[in-house]
Amino acid sequence: MTEKLTVSTQPVLQIEGLTKYFGGLRAVNNFSLTINPGELLGLIGPNGAGKTTAFNMITGLYQPSAGEIIFMGESVIGLEPFEITRLGIGRTFQNIRIFSNLSVLDNVRIAYHNHCGYGLFDGVFRSRNYSVKENELTEKAMQFLEIFKLENIRDEISKNLPYGEQRRLEIARALATNPKLLLLDEPAAGMNPAEIARLMDMIHFIRERFNLTILLIEHQMRVVMGICERITVVDFGEVIARGTPKEIQNNPSVIEAYLGKEAAHVA
Repeated sequence: MTEKLTVSTQPVLQIEGLTKYFGGLRAVNNFSLTINPGELLGLIGPNGAGKTTAFNMITGLYQPSAGEIIFMGESVIGLEPFEITRLGIGRTFQNIRIFSNLSVLDNVRIAYHNHCGYGLFDGVFRSRNYSVKENELTEKAMQFLEIFKLENIRDEISKNLPYGEQRRLEIARALATNPKLLLLDEPAAGMNPAEIARLMDMIHFIRERFNLTILLIEHQMRVVMGICERITVVDFGEVIARGTPKEIQNNPSVIEAYLGKEAAHVA
């Protein structure tokens, strides 16, 4: 009798009933989300809808008031941000967070130090293992810079880069943590149309190149509708719609959230 092989359909990320209060303010309420391996899912909603708060709970910056976050079958509730990063969740931020006074190369090298492969003793006494691993870190960092076409400015101070290159550097740093799930928080913010087009191509490329699952917050509808397979919409901290880009575009609740009741009625 031939044994039947089964393929795991375990979600990469499963969120149930996630809620967050800040004092008496309810920022997120009963938020649920499931992302399957390899998906590129968009999370959209008006300003203040709770999108970034949800990201901050997923990555351990905030602890939920209620609910559950399951990553690759394990709860991440109560873990520190660095522990969640080691498990395989990387992210970028709404406002670019890089080490602005360090070089482009050092920014990526620092991100790799979660996987440096040497201990405190090696670092203090500059052992042979330290030298070998530091050289490996530099080589790996350079590979990322080449992928993102930043290798020719490896020694530039990061704060002196144009905005688009700073954003590419931040994404390179997030990928250097070796994530399975990448959270992108408004990566197109502040970009011109040409930069947005390059960003869309880059997101497709890194998903295939690094075998990633991606959760994307974005206000640029050109980006969301152009690259996401599914979209979840939140308003006032609650999910109001889920569906394909076409379904979301024609959903009266979504139109009302963005444009008001009259617009939804006309639609």
